[in-house]
Amino acid sequence: MNDRYWIESFLEMMSAERGAAANTLAAYARDLEGYNRHLNETGRTLATAQPEDIRKYLQSLAGAGMAASTQARHRSAIRQLHRFLYSEGLRGDDPTGTVAAPKTVRPLPKVLSVAEVDQLLERARQEAEKGKGSRGLRAARMLALLETLYATGMRVSELMALPATAARGDQRFLIVKGKGNKERLVPLSPACIEAMQQWNSLRLANERLANSPYLFPADSQTGHQARQAFGRDLKALAGRAGIDPSLISPHVLRHAFASHLLQNGADLRSVQQLLGHADISTTQIYTHVLDERLRELVERHHPLADGAGGG
Repeated sequence: MNDRYWIESFLEMMSAERGAAANTLAAYARDLEGYNRHLNETGRTLATAQPEDIRKYLQSLAGAGMAASTQARHRSAIRQLHRFLYSEGLRGDDPTGTVAAPKTVRPLPKVLSVAEVDQLLERARQEAEKGKGSRGLRAARMLALLETLYATGMRVSELMALPATAARGDQRFLIVKGKGNKERLVPLSPACIEAMQQWNSLRLANERLANSPYLFPADSQTGHQARQAFGRDLKALAGRAGIDPSLISPHVLRHAFASHLLQNGADLRSVQQLLGHADISTTQIYTHVLDERLRELVERHHPLADGAGGG
């Protein structure tokens, strides 16, 4: 029995017993062929592979610039193969048991500067002031969406589903129902309150929108505006404001809310509560964003950063 036969037997098991999809089986086949080729080049086989052989193979993937998530997928395929060989009695041990998973590096979120957010909001205000008819209605809605998102940092799904009652009176706080139906209190800025009330007055004056239970209604299955539509309109607004649309998304504004709070001295626990994060480790990613921005600032502006310093 050669290595190819063992790999094919493993893939057959994955298909017949675990119902693996065709794409999954194809990915496993590619990953395991690469692993098997590496073993053969070093004089090893699936029957004689040792933990160090597997580590060296995974290190070679990292050295080739392969993403940590892809390395993890390769390791998973190799581990499942060797577990299969062990359970079938084709090997007396599992050499993957002591091989650690490659560390995954969480990418830093994109964050807009305060100046860029101001630029975006200013363009939205101008369009809301000058817009007439249906164009003015859309512009007022966009301004209300932007002001609310940046003032509260709520998730875009939470924003889209806000009830019409959110714009009543001059309330300074909103109760937001987030993941797991957990409720949290978020503050509203004066600019946010004004934009929400202006939009709501236009909504109530519109026969098609007035009776909706949602603050941002739409002719959709959910009854409220879709986040995809908001994202598309937001990128278009960014382009008109002179900001690269690829840098903008509703989630980027949530990131901006958190980062700008921390930048101005807010404590991490308060930001966690405002964002509705269950685990503070999720919120801590924003401290890394600030660290990175400070490093870039020093490298760009410090007189000694280019290595040409004097005594």
